[in-house]
Amino acid sequence: MSSSNETVRVGFVGLGNIGHHHADRIVDIPGVDIVGGVDINPDARARFAEKYGVESFESYEDLYEADVDAVIVTTPNKFHEEYAIAALESGLDVLLEKPLAHSLESAERIAEADYNSSGFCMVGFHNRYRNPVEVLKGYQDEGRFGDTRHVEANFIRRRGIPGRGSWFTNRDIAGGGALIDIGVHAIDLALHFQDFPKVTEVSGTIRSQFGTREDYAYLEMWGDDTQSGDFSVDDSVSAFLRCEGGKTIALEVAWAANRSPDEEFIIRGTEAGATFDKADDSLTVYETGQQGTDHFSDSEIKTRHEDPHKAEQRAFFDAVRRGSPPERNTVEQALEVQRVIDAIYRSNDEDRAIRLD
Repeated sequence: MSSSNETVRVGFVGLGNIGHHHADRIVDIPGVDIVGGVDINPDARARFAEKYGVESFESYEDLYEADVDAVIVTTPNKFHEEYAIAALESGLDVLLEKPLAHSLESAERIAEADYNSSGFCMVGFHNRYRNPVEVLKGYQDEGRFGDTRHVEANFIRRRGIPGRGSWFTNRDIAGGGALIDIGVHAIDLALHFQDFPKVTEVSGTIRSQFGTREDYAYLEMWGDDTQSGDFSVDDSVSAFLRCEGGKTIALEVAWAANRSPDEEFIIRGTEAGATFDKADDSLTVYETGQQGTDHFSDSEIKTRHEDPHKAEQRAFFDAVRRGSPPERNTVEQALEVQRVIDAIYRSNDEDRAIRLD
């Protein structure tokens, strides 16, 4: 596509909760039509077709041949590769929900297909589109923080396993647990705040302390808690990343932990620092000065609340109309995140720090 006025025809692969989450927002975006969706589950196909008034398919080939310009892939992680590569080989543009894949090898194959395709793949790290994140990055680009040298990245739930016994807790399908589900967001934002430096060394420890307990006390679950299915993944992770230029990242991630929830990102620069709390979109900038006398200056930044998923979708569809890949949320960046995830798991398994070439 090459016209900003053309209607984008989009299809869905994976018609579960996250598929509906995306579709509910797209129906409000002018110039975008939902053509149909594909899922292996007939009930999911029926619900999607009825809710959005579109056709549903059992085979992705039928969807890809239905005159679509782009697809949004929201399947479990293990199946990202199959659907994304087939779409790219068909010349379609792809918005692929995070993570890039369930394994590094699978992620590398998607990246190769993206490189060789006339279409492009954008990866769904929607938190980059939060307004406080946009403001923070704008200040960084202006030089307000000086050289950002360290980021503390936290994504900790007190109790938030997304359904024990679901595909999220099956390592063969998900590729991991808390790290690959929510830790992927923490890693991506931390690297984003440092302009994606090359990661040179990773040291990490993973734990699985709550998922198999019969006395797992919780107030609510993200999904159904069957407890009868597989729980072969991590539920908390601690890691430390060294990057080129002396930059570092400290990572704390948990689906479940006996502590208060925490979604803060603490940015430490040579001229200023900041705390961004993803839980409430608050942003505080910390500075010092000598005007008059030595002093501290803490600025609370207020922004309008806007749906980051919808902002991400608009960026994707704008790129589809332009016929050129977006500069943000690229496959190359997502592959770097996947390398870090793989290195954390290897560091735990081998009980040592992992060097990345």
